[in-house]
Amino acid sequence: MRIGIAGITGRLGALCAAELENTASAPGILSGGLARKADPSRRIVTDPSELAACSDVVIDVSSPDATCANARAFSSAGCAWVIGTTGFDAAAEDAIERASAVIPVLRAANFAPGLTMMLDLARQLGAALPASEYDAEILETHHRQKRDAPSGTALAIGEHVARGRGAALAGIAETDRSGLRGEGAIGFASLRAGQIVGEHSLILTSDTEQITLSHRAFDRRVFAQGALKAAYWLYGRSAGLYDMAMVFGSQAPKS
Repeated sequence: MRIGIAGITGRLGALCAAELENTASAPGILSGGLARKADPSRRIVTDPSELAACSDVVIDVSSPDATCANARAFSSAGCAWVIGTTGFDAAAEDAIERASAVIPVLRAANFAPGLTMMLDLARQLGAALPASEYDAEILETHHRQKRDAPSGTALAIGEHVARGRGAALAGIAETDRSGLRGEGAIGFASLRAGQIVGEHSLILTSDTEQITLSHRAFDRRVFAQGALKAAYWLYGRSAGLYDMAMVFGSQAPKS
């Protein structure tokens, strides 16, 4: 299996490459990478079509701005697409949807096994604990270089709580807590400090009790290992949209 990495010079992309090249039992080989600057000695190109042409699966941890171009290139080449970026606009969302009709596409806000399980628990708690009785707050902490807030993972947790409650997150999310809390709102708080890999907590509080679900990543390799596991799992599957819960739980595709 030939695995390409879009965003290979970034933190996670570089870790994916290192894990792939340093694991003797890995069922795949690194076919090359995609970055803003080419490096022929490392098989790094700037055109997604070039990477797609020599890859069976591409792990995309680049930038949401590159999504539309990547979707066209990977769809045309017929290679599977593992997406680890977040923060898509409407055009990128549409490009991903159209690509999933042609090739297998897996989207993940977070590749860690534990966090994947936490998302399902968040949905279950959202369904079981009424919004009228339990306030939902999500706290996330990352390194100081992280640009987006709330993190894509925090938003995914919020989406699963909202799904359990039968609501759309967009209508009830609150990231500015300067005023009164809205009824049924899901609140988000973000902290940035040092080189913290990633910490996420879902806190559900009523007038009489509180439950907290937390996940803490100690090493970024957990994300790289998860991304590679997703690539191995996705290879050879039919066109459709998949997620990490399917990788760990063998669920049916979304479409």
